[in-house]
Order: sequence, then structure tokens, then C-alpha cells
Amino acid sequence: MLFDTHCHLDASEFDPDRPAVVAAARNAGVDQILVPAVAVANFAAVRACCAHYAGCLPAYGIHPLYVESSSDDDLAVLRRHLGHEMEGELPALAIGEIGLDFFAPGVDVDRQAHFLREQLRIAADLNLPVVLHVRRAIDAVLGQLRATPVCGGIAHAFNGSREQAEHFIKRGFCLGFGGAMTYPGSSRIRRLAATLPIESIVLETDAPDIAPAWLEREDGRARNTPGQLFRIAEVLAELRGAAVTNIIEVTAGNARRCLRMTE
Repeated sequence: MLFDTHCHLDASEFDPDRPAVVAAARNAGVDQILVPAVAVANFAAVRACCAHYAGCLPAYGIHPLYVESSSDDDLAVLRRHLGHEMEGELPALAIGEIGLDFFAPGVDVDRQAHFLREQLRIAADLNLPVVLHVRRAIDAVLGQLRATPVCGGIAHAFNGSREQAEHFIKRGFCLGFGGAMTYPGSSRIRRLAATLPIESIVLETDAPDIAPAWLEREDGRARNTPGQLFRIAEVLAELRGAAVTNIIEVTAGNARRCLRMTE
């Protein structure tokens, strides 16, 4: 059973053929998909996707690249929404996608930090894991986690050092590996994927983004899908010299553990 721990299934890129995308993922062995929100405006769409497609599981949060169009009132909405959903039939699995992004030009670093800090407080209060966006901001995110500890979660699209990886692992996090790992030139990511403890790794697509190498197009606009996860698992298996069946079983178990689905 493959577990895609990061797929924006509600994204507009899937509007023309979402049922076929989900069916293709099922045919490829993807049984569970975590669908993280990026802003209050798409909470309803995330919930609708997860309610409609079996095996899809919601996370709700405010992405760092959406904080400038969000308000502090949205943080209150998030807290209320999580409280309501946790009492329903489709409870939130995590708070996410949240974090910091220092790669995009012109970002308001202080505003991102404020939203991350407040969302970590919500996660701590509700005892929920978090799904973290850490692009070019790993040390700053780790600093926030030291100030506001949470019960763990996933560092999505991890691309840091071995030392940084170990800091996340010590805090109860798994590290997400996906399309970037499939490029021969991604030497650091591939080395980490090959050598980190397998118990610390989960698989993801970040669909429709971060397309794997075999979907790459010259214009950079290839659409990724959750159905690519099996081939991504094959790459991880090759890097580690392991059977793909073992990789699938262990990474899915890791996902369930770090998202606290086994408690």
C-alpha cells in the first residue's frame, strides 16, 4: 500500500480529470493520500476531495506563500475549523501545509514567522502533527520548533543537510522524498535518501508540482500526479538497494506513525 504524504488533489490543475487521476493512482497502488490545504479559502475544497475519494485524508493550514493574503482572523478560523472537524467523520490528520519559504522573492519573513508560530501553537494545543514547508528555511523552521515543540509530523520536500535531518528526526518528524530525488543531478537528496534510517523516510509527490525526471518538459510545466508514486518508490528502492515491496511497506508505516494514525 503506497501512501502519498503530500498531494494537492484539490488544485485547479486537476479540475478537468480529477476522477481519472485518482483512479490512475489507485491502479498504481496508492491507497492513501494526504491532501494539505494552503489557505482558509481552500479548506472546503480539501474537505470535499477527501469526502468524495476514499483514502484521501485532510490537513488544514496556511502556507507561508499565502500569509500575505491571510489575516489573523484566518488563524482563528483555522482553530475553530480544526475543532469542528475533529468531532466529525473526517477529522484533520495534521496542520499543514505550514512553514517558511525564503526562496520566493520579496517575501515578508516576519509575517511568515508569525503565522508559523501561531499555527505551531494551535498544533501543540490540539496535539496534532504538522506538515512543514521548509524551502531555503530549514534552520529557521527548526528554531521555531525549539520554541514551540509539537508532537512531530513531516518535513515536506526535504533538501537539507544530514545534521538538519537528524534534528527533525529527533523531534519525531519523518522526511518527505519525492520527484526531486529522481533526478541524477540531485546528489545531496539522493545521498540522504540512500543513507538516512529508512524509518525516517516517507514518500510524496507534491502533485501537481515537483514532477519526477521522466515527466520533465522543456517549459517546466509538466503536471505531476499521485499515480507517479510507484515509480518514485522504485527510485528509492534502487538508491537503497532494497526491494520495492519493502520500501512501500515501510514508508507507508512510517507515514501512519508520524501522522499518529496508529494510536
